[in-house]
Amino acid sequence: MICTRVAIAGISSEVGKTTLLCELLREFPGWEAIKMTRGHYRSCGKDPHACCVSHLLGDEPLIRSGFQQTYASGKDTGRYWDAGAANVHWVIVTDDQVERGIRLALERINAPGVLIEGNSFLRFIDVDFTVLVASDVSVRATSKIKNSTRWAFQKASALYVFDRNGLNTRPDEIISRLNDRFATPDSKHCVPTYMPGDFPKLVARVNSVHSTRPRANENQES
Repeated sequence: MICTRVAIAGISSEVGKTTLLCELLREFPGWEAIKMTRGHYRSCGKDPHACCVSHLLGDEPLIRSGFQQTYASGKDTGRYWDAGAANVHWVIVTDDQVERGIRLALERINAPGVLIEGNSFLRFIDVDFTVLVASDVSVRATSKIKNSTRWAFQKASALYVFDRNGLNTRPDEIISRLNDRFATPDSKHCVPTYMPGDFPKLVARVNSVHSTRPRANENQES
């Protein structure tokens, strides 16, 4: 099924990707959601009950779909359901399985739109709209910026900044730091920026992309 694909990426962990994705789900009822999780065959050094998926990894990507397989109260996928997702798909992959995993998950979408949380898959597929999420703290701790942010920044349609600690970080400062790390002098990237007070404007942009995207029957007619 042809659908509108919106990526929710982040410059580091704990910047508010899931929060924003859930807010968008409430604005686009009937849409589905995909959670991308990359794992590895060793301890990650964090609480294994909170984040480790090494026991779920195999020779092929693992994709869990539907309420019974993906709902867990308080977890990201559970929050998707609570926000009104029509269906939720949890993709668990190794680094080498990211492309196959996202493509298999997209084949399961039966909704007019899907919100995808993750970064690395953007290296392999194009989407209709990419929101790169940052926070005032994350951008000041440059060492915490993920390497996978490179793919998200290159394809970003918008930057969304949570100013959680009142540090008054300017969006242009974030763009400058990302360009310093990921861009060459002749490939500087500049995108529209939004903060929580601008959320209705972000919704309007996503809705504009969705409403102007060719539908499946239009493609067939052409």
